Amino acid sequence: MNETIVKPGSTIGIIGGGQLGRMMALSAKQMGYRIAVLEPGTDSPCAQVADYVIEAGYDDLDGAAKLAEVSDVITYEFENIDEATAKWLTEHGDFPQGFDVLRVSQHRLTEKRTIESLGVPVAPYAEISSLEDVQSALAEVGLPAVLKTCRGGYDGKGQAVVRNEQELEVAVRDLLPAGELVLEGWISFQCEVSVIVTRSRHGETSTFPVAENIHKHNILHQSIVPARISDHTSTKARELALKLAEGLELIGTLAVEMFVQKDGTILVNEVAPRPHNSGHYTIEACKTSQFEQQIRAICGLPLGSTEFLKPVVMENLLGEHIEPLMANLDCLGDISLHLYGKADAKEKRKMGHLTVLSETVKDALHQLNEFQQHTTK
Repeated sequence: MNETIVKPGSTIGIIGGGQLGRMMALSAKQMGYRIAVLEPGTDSPCAQVADYVIEAGYDDLDGAAKLAEVSDVITYEFENIDEATAKWLTEHGDFPQGFDVLRVSQHRLTEKRTIESLGVPVAPYAEISSLEDVQSALAEVGLPAVLKTCRGGYDGKGQAVVRNEQELEVAVRDLLPAGELVLEGWISFQCEVSVIVTRSRHGETSTFPVAENIHKHNILHQSIVPARISDHTSTKARELALKLAEGLELIGTLAVEMFVQKDGTILVNEVAPRPHNSGHYTIEACKTSQFEQQIRAICGLPLGSTEFLKPVVMENLLGEHIEPLMANLDCLGDISLHLYGKADAKEKRKMGHLTVLSETVKDALHQLNEFQQHTTK
């Protein structure tokens, strides 16, 4: 077993300068680490709290070399990392997460096939690489369905809901220029949930409590914990997340998004090998946050306790919420405010989040709904 421990005082390199990198960096700095960030933009959320900033593209090997030179261990905050860069870092630096899980999560068809191969159920799906594939995909999946690009796309981008054959053909013509597509069967679910699972470089694993996720316009709106599902279903969700972590030989954090069907059975929707928006609640509501757990995992420290402290609701703040938020800060009360340091408050762009802990989920939702009346345009 590799007994490597990257001790506090060392430098952690982060690929990607967004809010996930920022929150990882803040957890790491609290533990005594220094932070280097590789990011093509200037004044990114992570760069604002980093010790070293390398302005370079994610496919820039010179930039990767500079990151490796100043870093004792390297991680990432998003999965769309250039393969050549990831492989170079694996060979020339301490990049414990490697490229294997990235390769799986970067391509939706590869992801679904890999999840199935590990004995974990997914929704019905079919590949579409040309217009000639439409009829066979329809026969396999049926309608309604969701058409998605295999690469890229987030928060509803790169996908289309299709209800009939004509809509599917139009959507295929529209999305095919981005590359091969996957048609996913429409799932009539009770709710959407996610589990954050962590596996350290020494093989230790842990899961956080199951979050119930509410989406608006294909963007996560709220995460509710504990999820309003049975204890049996909750246990099964955590077991599936652990099964994937072990099967993928994960190092670091994996978010597993799932559908809970009306009969209680679970289908995995997708995975993300990094801290996740639906795990932000852990900052206040768990003994160890998902961000600290990520740092512990890649540095070889023992994983922290994921003990759940109190019912919680996390709610995203989008660009259109910022102006009314600033005008009503006196109404925050005991709501925790997290802003990510992004300069432009664009509509539907994630700018921050709110967290409410209470004695019950119902009371936490009530507090947020009352505050929302002031901040919703």
